[in-house]
Amino acid sequence: MKRTSSVWLAAAVAAVVGTGGVALAEDMAGKPMASAAERIALARSAAPAAIGKNARVMDMDAEGKMVELAPGSNGFTCMPDDPSTPIADPMCMDPAAFQWASDLISGAPKPTNTAPGFAYMAKGGQHYEKDGAILMENAPGAKLVQEPPHWMLFWPFSAAATGLPSLPNGKGGTYVMWDGTPYAHLMVYQDPNKLK
Repeated sequence: MKRTSSVWLAAAVAAVVGTGGVALAEDMAGKPMASAAERIALARSAAPAAIGKNARVMDMDAEGKMVELAPGSNGFTCMPDDPSTPIADPMCMDPAAFQWASDLISGAPKPTNTAPGFAYMAKGGQHYEKDGAILMENAPGAKLVQEPPHWMLFWPFSAAATGLPSLPNGKGGTYVMWDGTPYAHLMVYQDPNKLK
């Protein structure tokens, strides 16, 4: 089952970690692959510089296994791109967000992180929409929607309980993505590089 947003990120949690990495000619969406140094820079650009510069960087090798491209020292892990999407969408997350994403990918009925998880996507990202709802995976008739720079809080949220919308309002702001599921989380359309 193909999941968007945190899919590729969560794969790193479940994969066996190696070192190095073999560059692919292109990714799953046909985007040319950059050098390791360029991918490290892209991955770390997902978060504010003070966090990104000390974050671990993970990526897929030629066999599709997660490998460490650069070590980190602050507990955050960044990845350069979801290889299945047409636009580069790096993400950087803390350990609780990494756990949340791992649970999502493994098919756990609900996330098991015991603290709120925090993730940055300073270059923006993409999600699938169909019939006025954001989908957890691609489906026939769904459209891929570009998201602006944002950050996310992975903890139980409900649009009804918080009074927040379950879709972006077109002007930015905050909403509950995947409302009504155990994986509902807070999306905040605010550029992480402009946080003070």
